[in-house]
Amino acid sequence: MTADLLEDLNEPQRRAVAHAGTPLLVVAGAGSGKTRVLTRRIAYLLGQRNVSPGEILAITFTNKAAGEMKERVADMVGPRARVMWVSTFHSACVRILRTEAHRLGLKSNFTIYDTQDSVRLMTLIAKDHNIDIKTYSAKYLLSSVSNLKNELIDHETAVSRANTPQEEIVAEVYGEYQRRLMRASAVDFDDIIGHTVALLQAFPDVAEYYHRKFRHVLVDEYQDTNHAQYMLVRQLVGDGSDGVEPAELCVVGDSDQSIYAFRGANIRNIVEFERDYKNATTVVLEQNYRSTQNILSSANAVIEKNVNRPKKRLWTAEGEGAKVTIYTAADEHHEADYIVRTIDELIDNNEYAFKDFAIIYRTNNQSRSIEEVFIRKGIPYKVVGGTRFYERKEIRDALAYLRAVANPADDVSVRRILNVPRRGIGDKAEEAVEMFARRERITFSEALNRVPEIHALATRSATALTEFNTMINHLRTMDDSGAGPSEILMKAMETSGYLKELTASRDPQDEVRVENIAELENVTREFEEQFPAENEDERAATLSDFLERVSLVADSDEIPTDDAHGGVVTLMTLHTAKGLEFPVVFVTGMEDGVFPHQRALGSATELEEERRLAYVGMTRAMQRLYLTRASARSTWGQPNYNPESRFLAEIPEDFVERLGEEAKPLGLSGGGFDRPRKRDVQVMVLNVGDRVLHDKFGMGTVVSTAGHNDSAEATIDFKSAGQKRLLLRYAPVEKL
Repeated sequence: MTADLLEDLNEPQRRAVAHAGTPLLVVAGAGSGKTRVLTRRIAYLLGQRNVSPGEILAITFTNKAAGEMKERVADMVGPRARVMWVSTFHSACVRILRTEAHRLGLKSNFTIYDTQDSVRLMTLIAKDHNIDIKTYSAKYLLSSVSNLKNELIDHETAVSRANTPQEEIVAEVYGEYQRRLMRASAVDFDDIIGHTVALLQAFPDVAEYYHRKFRHVLVDEYQDTNHAQYMLVRQLVGDGSDGVEPAELCVVGDSDQSIYAFRGANIRNIVEFERDYKNATTVVLEQNYRSTQNILSSANAVIEKNVNRPKKRLWTAEGEGAKVTIYTAADEHHEADYIVRTIDELIDNNEYAFKDFAIIYRTNNQSRSIEEVFIRKGIPYKVVGGTRFYERKEIRDALAYLRAVANPADDVSVRRILNVPRRGIGDKAEEAVEMFARRERITFSEALNRVPEIHALATRSATALTEFNTMINHLRTMDDSGAGPSEILMKAMETSGYLKELTASRDPQDEVRVENIAELENVTREFEEQFPAENEDERAATLSDFLERVSLVADSDEIPTDDAHGGVVTLMTLHTAKGLEFPVVFVTGMEDGVFPHQRALGSATELEEERRLAYVGMTRAMQRLYLTRASARSTWGQPNYNPESRFLAEIPEDFVERLGEEAKPLGLSGGGFDRPRKRDVQVMVLNVGDRVLHDKFGMGTVVSTAGHNDSAEATIDFKSAGQKRLLLRYAPVEKL
């Protein structure tokens, strides 16, 4: 059994598995088999060193990793592995806290608040303390409190250290937030760890109990630990001062993959491990079982520019492999086209299936241009750790506006946008309209046309409903008249106040939402360009055509699963990609200002973090790696010319092949609202009594006219379709 455990390992892996006695740091380079080493080490403890399963505490960062580790150990040593504590930091701490809660003044069945609960509580506190939510949003206050908790700074200390009005406000709400949590016998995610550290520090008998219980502590992804987690590990291992020999500690990680500083992860925890634990042993795993040598040499060349990092150079016995491709495109659309062409070629040559590809980018909004091309070409994909473009809230809201316009009977869409953005129409008012609609056996939209008859409505609600209805009816008139989807979308976003609310917000998430709406406008324009009315026999694309097309691409049921289709292409940010691997990887947007991110360009520390991100992205690739960039990338319809990412220049030319278009700006099909005006349209002049023919409604007679030039309109009686008010600049009517 034991011989089997070591047999197929390389020399450093063997040393890491069999090491005994002193604290052990395993520096595990990307793809060097760290999970195998961890699971084998646990199995070795149980099988060879006669450790009982109850004496082992293994800590991982995700429930998935914990579950997999337990399974793998059970496969090797049988069901007794079930007794081990293999869990995330939070799960382990919750188990300890439930047992000892009374010592901290908590009930043992304390509630754990999730993010939404915490936001709700913080919002109430901010209101009670007359804090301006526009300046200090609940999310901002919470993240500031979370940062303090991750550093194990309590609210009294926060108060005494506060120097600026901002810090004073944060310290004030922190204190009140903790008081209300305790009153509700509740904890948030940060408390779970902070309270456990406090418990072990304040009650020596509790600490001694766990020192005797856990004789072996193993921690995965040690480079991702923050200060609170670092202190927790120290408390659990012990220092021998209570007469119990410290537990044997083994931590596994890679400082080159420390990419979570924004979440409080502290790279010093791993870099200074040998300083923290004087008699520590370090084993470095450099043999990589994932990637080709060209990919590894390129990644090594980038990461080596970081100073003060523990030296290691990944190598593989797998051979050189294909060169890394650096591709320069004219703009982001050409970049996306290149990616799709390359995927097609690799699949056509029967080398790969969709599931073998990953496309990785620095920020979420970069997925848009790629998703568009994938949708157009019918390539199945999933966005991991983010939301597919058509499933994002703001896109669903905007499409609900368009659906409510195109189909008045679509009550779900009408009701989704009734109070979005907020316009003072509450649940009671909505219910009153619904009751009236049921009683009269009409649709919700038809009920909105009869608001004066709904007596249950307060005057304010009735006014707001009437204004909403007028706006939607105006948009329907545009649609009936033949306006294109892009005009209707922009009018809806502007007149509803939806865009105004997002642009006025300070929340960085809302900034991304505005960009996404700009991108949806791009989609409507591209659709109109694909289906222009070239001659009199054709009709231009209508809003209904557009919505039909979108519903086909936006329906998530359309994504083939991992079956005969060969799975789906994966799209994700660099942060999400950590720990995953794919035969073919594209890292996109390799431009200074995009990646490395604009914010990092002025800071040496942040630039080092970006370089680690590049290293993580590149080492996801097993066989082929493509680094792509665009000479120009449009933002709000304006081309931005960013220089090539400095990371590309750091890779020696021996390992790469450069391809692509000359860096000249081609016609950028950018989005944005500062677009040129539509060309002037000759508006038809109609008089009362004129006979006309309409594409959709057939023959009709003009009943009345109003306005002139662009705003000229006519009310026309189409016998079978009834009377329609049409804006003549859009209307597809022919005078007979």
